[in-house]
Amino acid sequence: MHDMPQALIEVIDIRKQYKKLCAVDGVSLAIAPGTCFGLLGPNGAGKTTLIEIVEDIIPPTSGKILYKGGSRGPRFRQEVGIMFQQTALFSYMTVFETLKTFGRLFDHPEDLDALSSLCHLGEVGTQLNDKISGGQKQRLLLALALLNRPDLIFLDEPSTGLDPQARRNMWDIIRAVKAKGRTIVLTTHYMEEAEKLCDDIAIMDQGRIIARGAPQALIQTHCRRATVSIPQADVPPGMADIAGFIRQRGDRVEIRTENVNAVVGQLLSMGVDMRVVDVRTPTLEDVFLKLTGRSLRE
Repeated sequence: MHDMPQALIEVIDIRKQYKKLCAVDGVSLAIAPGTCFGLLGPNGAGKTTLIEIVEDIIPPTSGKILYKGGSRGPRFRQEVGIMFQQTALFSYMTVFETLKTFGRLFDHPEDLDALSSLCHLGEVGTQLNDKISGGQKQRLLLALALLNRPDLIFLDEPSTGLDPQARRNMWDIIRAVKAKGRTIVLTTHYMEEAEKLCDDIAIMDQGRIIARGAPQALIQTHCRRATVSIPQADVPPGMADIAGFIRQRGDRVEIRTENVNAVVGQLLSMGVDMRVVDVRTPTLEDVFLKLTGRSLRE
C-alpha cells in the first residue's frame, strides 16, 4: 500500500509489542485525503494503540508512519486536531472563554464565531463548562479539535453516551467538517455511525486488519444474504419451492436469500399479504459479527 503518493497518512508495517502481548501486528494502510476513515474493532483489538501511534502519542516498536509523503515533523502537530474520548475541561471557565484560551495556542486559529456557529455553541457560549449537557460538551470538544484549522482530524468515539438526537446533531457537524475537504479518522462503537459517516472502513481484530473497504462493499462481500420473515400463520402452500434457506424462528418462518426481489415476487404470486412480511437487509453490524464473532460492545 505504501506506493500511493496521494495518501494523506500512510501506516507501513506498524507493530507494537508489550512484553508478551503484540497489540498491533504488522498493520499497513493508507488514508486518502478528504475521506472519513473508520477504524472498528472489538475491545482489545489494538485499535486504540494503533490510533495513538498514528497520532504520535506513543512510539511503535517497528514500522513507520508517513504524513503527506514524508515523516511527521512539527508541521504534523500543527495540522492535526484530536478529539479524545475523555477530556477534562476547566469548570470555572465558560464555553467561549475555553475556545478563546485554547485558540491562543495557535498562530492562525479558526474564527471563533464561525466555529461556534458550526458546532452549534452560540446558545451556550456564556455558560460554564460544567453546566452544559453531554451533547453540548461533545460539540465543544469537537470545536477545540478544529481550532487550528486542521487538515487531519481524529475523532475517538465522538458520540458515546449521547441520546439519539444529540448523536445525529454530531453526525451533521462531522459531515459539514468533511465537506470542507478535511480528512477524518473515526473510531466508534456505533455501527450505524460508521455506516452513515465513513467512506472507507478497516475492521481490526487481534492486532491485525481483517477487512477493509467501503461500508456497502464490505456488506456485499461478507453478508450477501437478506432475511425475509413471514408469520407462521401466513405461510402459503408451496413455500418449500421458494429458492433460499428456510428455517423456523419462533412463530415466524425466515427465508435467507441473495435475491430478495425474486422471493418477494414469489410470495406476492402466492397471495401473501406484504404488510405481514418483514425484509431485513444485512448491515455493517452483521459483517462485524461474522468477521470477529463478537459484538462491538463486548
